[in-house]
Amino acid sequence: MLSKALLRLGGGAARHPWRVIAAWLIAGTLAVLAASTFGGRTADSMTAPGLDSGRAAELIERAGTGQEGMTAQVVVTPLDGGATFFDDGGGGARTALTRLQTEVKRLPHVLGTSDPAGALDTGGDTAVRGGLVSADGRIAVVRVQYPDQSRLSAEDLDALVDLGDRLRAELPLRIEMGGNLFYAFSDPDGGASELIGLLAAAAILFLAFGSLVAAALPIGMAVFGLTIGVATMTVLAGVTDVPTFAPVLGSMVGLGVGIDYALFVLARHREYLASGLGPREAAGRAVATAGRPVVFAGGVVVVSILGLAVANVPFMTVGGLAVSIVVLIMVVASVTLLPAFLGAAGPRLARAGRIGRALQGRKSGRLARRRDPAAGAAADAAGWRRWIGHVSRHPVLYAVGAAGLLLTATLPVLGLRVGLPDDGSLPHSRTERRAYDLVAEGFGPGTNGPLVIAADPTGDAGMLDRLVGAVAADPGIASVAPAHIDRATGIATLVVFPTTSPQDRATTDTIARLRTDVLPTAIGHGPARAHVGGAAASLSDVGRRTSQRLPVLVAAVLAMSFLLLMLVFRSILVPLKAVLLNLLSIGAAYGIMVAVFQWGWGGALIGLESTVPIVSFIPMFLFAILFGLSMDYEVFLLSRVREEYLRTGDNGTAIVEGISRTARIITSAALIMVAVFLSFAVAEDPSTKMFGLGLATAIFIDATVVRMVLVPATMTLLGRTNWWLPKWLDRMLPRGRSGADDTDADSTGEGPRPRQVDVDSAPAHPGRPAPRP
Repeated sequence: MLSKALLRLGGGAARHPWRVIAAWLIAGTLAVLAASTFGGRTADSMTAPGLDSGRAAELIERAGTGQEGMTAQVVVTPLDGGATFFDDGGGGARTALTRLQTEVKRLPHVLGTSDPAGALDTGGDTAVRGGLVSADGRIAVVRVQYPDQSRLSAEDLDALVDLGDRLRAELPLRIEMGGNLFYAFSDPDGGASELIGLLAAAAILFLAFGSLVAAALPIGMAVFGLTIGVATMTVLAGVTDVPTFAPVLGSMVGLGVGIDYALFVLARHREYLASGLGPREAAGRAVATAGRPVVFAGGVVVVSILGLAVANVPFMTVGGLAVSIVVLIMVVASVTLLPAFLGAAGPRLARAGRIGRALQGRKSGRLARRRDPAAGAAADAAGWRRWIGHVSRHPVLYAVGAAGLLLTATLPVLGLRVGLPDDGSLPHSRTERRAYDLVAEGFGPGTNGPLVIAADPTGDAGMLDRLVGAVAADPGIASVAPAHIDRATGIATLVVFPTTSPQDRATTDTIARLRTDVLPTAIGHGPARAHVGGAAASLSDVGRRTSQRLPVLVAAVLAMSFLLLMLVFRSILVPLKAVLLNLLSIGAAYGIMVAVFQWGWGGALIGLESTVPIVSFIPMFLFAILFGLSMDYEVFLLSRVREEYLRTGDNGTAIVEGISRTARIITSAALIMVAVFLSFAVAEDPSTKMFGLGLATAIFIDATVVRMVLVPATMTLLGRTNWWLPKWLDRMLPRGRSGADDTDADSTGEGPRPRQVDVDSAPAHPGRPAPRP
């Protein structure tokens, strides 16, 4: 049995705490050393097999134009407001531009650069037509071509940034930088967010337990696990491309689940201490009881995230694997490192500290001053019992009202638009944003996201002329640069500038129109072929791929969750209800994200400066993570409800007692997760904001509206049919322990009980009351 194995594991760790802590220290040291020796930097490769943009990239690579590699751009304007690059008025702007282009070209791995100053020397019209100098002569762009991302590293970005910092002090130019080199190798933000999240979690834990030691242990365990997890992720980045969002998302989810899992085990440990058990025995029992749902819930989170592989998008698969590693480490730490901490802390965790007792005394009066954690828990349970009883007496009103509220919050999903926020969504403090604004001002918004059309005119000598004319005539195209033709292969590449910005819906429509109407008409039915590539096209393709595969992931996760819950609770309606309610909470979170990020409602509260589309891969990631996390609360809550039903045979009593006894631990855990996730919602990057706000919103809704309103209301309405299971299916399902365990304590976090009834010896159907203990 899992409980017995966890009892031995947790008890052994508590009896030999310093050995276990030393083993984790050694493992952490080795992980950090491996990361520093063999690790790599995160890098984004927003491609996927079988996409039109991928075929364009293959043609470009065959042609050897260098356009298949990474790019950057240096955007400059004279500091003298009266100077232009046509006539600098003696300020030396054009000379400074020449020097800047020369020094950029000398950087390591730079294949070449555009030469706006040289184009001006041969004629101003040439520079303007080539998109190198704006029509008013105030803005110039030096485009920098790098090789493929596999041959680059963050050091190349650092060299470019350092050069810009030096030249700003030496040249009479305002210098800003951008391009996909920044996107691929910029360090993800999140350090400050992690600190804010930890401080918020520490405050909540201290208020919950009234003890600095008790509050410090979950934080310490989570930080320890996160250090090893991020180091492992860095080693993985040395082997394959790990996306830049993976460390941020791994930190976010890792801190949330790590502190949550530790909270469940620590709460049980303190209750065992209060009942008179010794610290080591209490730690072993706590791991055996609370550790079972931790292992189950953590396993569901890992499996759900690994399910992202169905998207067939490599960067999502690798990102999911990286985040899953962090969650798995947190589960292992919860059942090994945490009991070692508990054993080392000894009896000090049995009662609140002086400050904690004072705080609890103000909150709970005489009851909290008794230094008995069980007394405070009993007071909280009584309050929740009154609330759940009230909801159960008016189930129709609360079920309809709560469901209507969540459905209303879900409505904005109908306007969901996926894409990737461009540099125009970054704060003005970032050089990428300032470069973006200068380019848009001087050349038009579409210049920030050029498309690259790769054409192989095999057997059709006139195809290229028809193609250039057809593309230039499209209303969504502002200009077409001269074609580059590779003599060896005959492959032609066209750099095309749309009239709209990369994140604009119209740009996506233009890409689709080029592929479905313009290119086929120009090419005809011969052997020639043409494909649309470039960063904007690649991101559009990935967004479409993830949208197409999202229903597959949803169906797989829903089916898995339904089957697992049916096995655990031996019911048809309980898992079906759980799946539907989880969908409601996730749908509401999606709707709120659309309202904030696409419509701008309350965006200023999280530092969002402009509306942006939802990042294409975030809905799929959020669904996998949230469905796994919601299973935590589902298992903790329904296990106790099921146990109470088996004990009493009364559905109403089971609902009130089961939910009220788990409400305190669930709301505390949810509050910690919400605090951690919200701390990431104030990061600079819009993608990080979306992850943080989406996760925080869904967890808040799940732990409040769903668990404390919809669950008791719907279970009351269903009555004894909650636990209905066809006899033929009951005979087919493997029998095991569910909702009770073999350690003389319940499985949900509310302390020891006189005696538990084994599900194997209790009735599985209503109408056959269980024997009373």
